Amino acid sequence: MGKQNLPLTSEPKEICVLRLSAVGDVCHTVPVVRAIQDHWPAARITWVIGKLESTLVRDIPDVTFAVLDKSRGLQGYRDLHREMHGKRFDLLLHMQVSLRSSVASRLISSPVRLGFDRDRAKDFQWLFTTDRIEPRKHQHVMDGLFGFAQALGIKDPAIRWDIPIPDQAREFAAQHIPTDRRTLVISPCSTSRYRNWRNWSPEGYAAVADHAALKHDMQVILTGGPTETETEYGNRICGIAAHEPINLIGRTGLKELLALLDAADALLAPDSGPVHMATSVGTPVIGLYVTSNPMRTGPYFSRQWFVNKYPEALEAELGKTVDQVPWGKRVRNPAAIDRIRVNDVTDKLDALLASDL
Repeated sequence: MGKQNLPLTSEPKEICVLRLSAVGDVCHTVPVVRAIQDHWPAARITWVIGKLESTLVRDIPDVTFAVLDKSRGLQGYRDLHREMHGKRFDLLLHMQVSLRSSVASRLISSPVRLGFDRDRAKDFQWLFTTDRIEPRKHQHVMDGLFGFAQALGIKDPAIRWDIPIPDQAREFAAQHIPTDRRTLVISPCSTSRYRNWRNWSPEGYAAVADHAALKHDMQVILTGGPTETETEYGNRICGIAAHEPINLIGRTGLKELLALLDAADALLAPDSGPVHMATSVGTPVIGLYVTSNPMRTGPYFSRQWFVNKYPEALEAELGKTVDQVPWGKRVRNPAAIDRIRVNDVTDKLDALLASDL
């Protein structure tokens, strides 16, 4: 189907946003939702979202959240169908490219179903939409999502998140963030299906933690989820480091993590959700990128702090440059992460702390 319903001829009263996961992409979606709120303050917004991701943003004012619990299988879709029954929206923003999300979109009633352009509408998303955003190449993921706002006539929106942080989460952060020292948070692991290609060595993280403590008198805090991989990483880093970090791995929900990142001076992490959470609260990120293109998925406002070995890895593994491969191309070699050296990271940390940020 081609464009049939845009531009809108009247202000929508009911808008549905469909973006289920993951945490990083939900962080990219929040500024688009905020832009819509700023442009149409009277419009009622419903956001269909994943269960985990909802714990980060479900208290955003003036947005109703409908949770699709993917862990419940078909029952999760039945629950969503029950919640959507009888509701009719003026506009659906189908902002996730996956067959699962497209199936969920069929449970949402709307005459205008805006999705990605044909090149980016993977997994047959174009079959589930009536309208498409303008095609663009070589965009950051968040810029791509802002294409939805632009398709609605929202030009040059302010980029803001303003994700609420509860007092309890701030109190948790205050217990661990010193007031008289700078703090480096290290979130060492990605939990995506590509995690074995993204996770740097515990030895590398321990060396950076010692550098931060010795040269910059920083308090180092480890964060992460309760998975076996993350727990093992935390234990190994603490066992290796001469200046043992505070290990909070497995002890924070998303709100507590957001509060920690808000109070910290910097985050060190691979391509993962926390880098975008840090961006949402204005904390600079030293992002470790080897197997994916940081210009597409890196922390939006920390591009000068990337440790970017992606071009080098492409050349070694595929014999090609960034311009010769698709924009989202990944390097499928878990050993590629070893291209990052400790001094690559400590040099970025030194430069960041010497800057005006």
